[in-house]
Amino acid sequence: MVRKSPRLADPAPGDGESTGRRGAGITPLSQLPEKGRVVCQGRIESVTYLPPDQAAAFSAIVSDGEPGRPLSGRGRDQRGRLRVVWLGRRHVPGIEAGTELRLEGMLSRSKGMPTMFNPRYEILSRQENE
Repeated sequence: MVRKSPRLADPAPGDGESTGRRGAGITPLSQLPEKGRVVCQGRIESVTYLPPDQAAAFSAIVSDGEPGRPLSGRGRDQRGRLRVVWLGRRHVPGIEAGTELRLEGMLSRSKGMPTMFNPRYEILSRQENE
């Protein structure tokens, strides 16, 4: 089940034309605040499935970099990253590596990484099977 927010589904007139793929009000993952409500967008880098004997939670790492983008600087990866966690779920349909998402929710820090629990999301595109 894909949960959609009317704000996410119906962009304001003119959004996307002058701002490229990111609409107005979308925070780049590399510029996320420490906490608070945010709308952001990125591509799923990886997903994590927990064993059946642990509490149900499904998580994904979302980044704002393109797949295969070269590292910059001193060999360090400069992409912004966000951990997204769906509590009480073992799997979320449509959420898989390569999928591009727009997310809205409360941001916090968990294990030193920006984290969003049970966000609203919109699937923007999926990577075709190779």
